[in-house]
Amino acid sequence: MLDGVMRRLIDPPLTETGRVVAGWGISADAVTIAGFVLGLGAAAGVVAGHDAVACAALILGRLADGLDGAVARATQRTDRGGFLDIVCDFAFYGLFPLAFALRDPAVNALPAAVLLASFYINGATFLAYAAIAAKRGLETTSRGVKSIYFTAGLAEGTETVLAFAAMTLLPGHFPLIAYAFAAMTFITAAGRIALAWRAFGDR
Repeated sequence: MLDGVMRRLIDPPLTETGRVVAGWGISADAVTIAGFVLGLGAAAGVVAGHDAVACAALILGRLADGLDGAVARATQRTDRGGFLDIVCDFAFYGLFPLAFALRDPAVNALPAAVLLASFYINGATFLAYAAIAAKRGLETTSRGVKSIYFTAGLAEGTETVLAFAAMTLLPGHFPLIAYAFAAMTFITAAGRIALAWRAFGDR
């Protein structure tokens, strides 16, 4: 929901920073991997109860996730890079709620499981839509230049980062935040299913 607004705000500085980083000889894939390592650090910080460290690593990792695309556009976009970016994103989105479940299983395991189920279902609709859109030759830049087709929704990247940051700042409220964000994610998945039903119907 907020990604369109955020892209207009962050794309200009990210584009310029991407040119600088590319000039240093750093590849987009290296930035993607660095962002994922920071994400792993954020998850580890959650498990260890170092919430400030987890929040800082989360934000830096997500900035790297935006920067890798800018570096790729300044050098060369590749299908391998796009694949790596998506896989690292999905892996991080799965590991972060798991970290809260590991931190306090008695309190956090069930809401983490519900949140992960919403991510799984939403991810299935996202990737299936992108695959069929590619088959039909559809393209969009509404969420920036991407390797695959991105559809809008109530819960997008910006909302995910905000929810994850809230979890690190208010770890005692993880169950409430997880259930609320899972509801948003389920709504997003349902909306994408409805969109696909209309867009991909055979005529």
